[in-house]
Amino acid sequence: MNEFDLIEKYFNWNAQDLNSLGVGDDCALVSIKPDYQLATSVDTLIEGVHFPQNTSAADIAYKSLSVNLSDLAAMGATPKYFTLALTLPEFDELWLEEFSTSLKLLADQYKVDLLGGDTTKGKLSVTINVTGTVPKGQALLRSSAKVGDTIFISNTLGDAALAWNQLQQGVEPSQGLLEQFNTPKPQVALGQALLGVANACIDVSDGLKQDVSHILERSEVGVTINLADIPLSREVANYVQETNDWCLPLAGGDDYELCFSVPKENIDALKVIETELNIKLTKIGLATEQQGLKIEGLDKICQSYQHF
Repeated sequence: MNEFDLIEKYFNWNAQDLNSLGVGDDCALVSIKPDYQLATSVDTLIEGVHFPQNTSAADIAYKSLSVNLSDLAAMGATPKYFTLALTLPEFDELWLEEFSTSLKLLADQYKVDLLGGDTTKGKLSVTINVTGTVPKGQALLRSSAKVGDTIFISNTLGDAALAWNQLQQGVEPSQGLLEQFNTPKPQVALGQALLGVANACIDVSDGLKQDVSHILERSEVGVTINLADIPLSREVANYVQETNDWCLPLAGGDDYELCFSVPKENIDALKVIETELNIKLTKIGLATEQQGLKIEGLDKICQSYQHF
């Protein structure tokens, strides 16, 4: 089977959006509505770096698309299209069938169309470029936090990092921890709901400590976080209690939750969002005039994920 047969069999899906023309030509064609902006992001996942060698094709596909959707969520964007660059060590029809099925299931769930891409031979890696739309001038930015804003985080932190920690030690993580590590849920609906409510937003991929620092640096504000307010699952809370290792939930990464700032006058609107989406939103700190990140209760230096 050559490259074009592979693409035709596994990745030539019918587009859901009639404003696009995808797989089959040298370039994809996309039309967007007036008064909207395109939001686009790209991420590469590499075997042995971003997922263990024994990870299933289904989980690799899911996570590869999910982490990109999480970037759109952080901007409040609606997912529309994506392209796929797939590098494979060999042709494996069973692997491709599993990968393709999982990728399409997630794409259908979020109504995002595959428009094209590339395949090549080499060490297993997946690169996805995703594009969404957001009303012009309304995107959630890292640079829009204001002094006095309350800092919130969605759901809990540290589950994926704990799963990875256990895998490295040869310990089988619980199903819940594995799901958070292999199939993180992008908070797309939350991001869209935060338009006009939140001032600034970022998805937590490299660890809360590092990612919230991007907000304070771009917004030129300070952020004070209360360690005791960080939301933890039961398993991560037990781990922290036993080890006193707060660096795992603060800097472990792979959470793909949203961290965002909300002005005082929009707190009530946020409570409505929390109820309507049935999601846990926790106040963890404040944006302050004195610049820099302060984590009250932390007595050690935590190193977040570094790409190099």
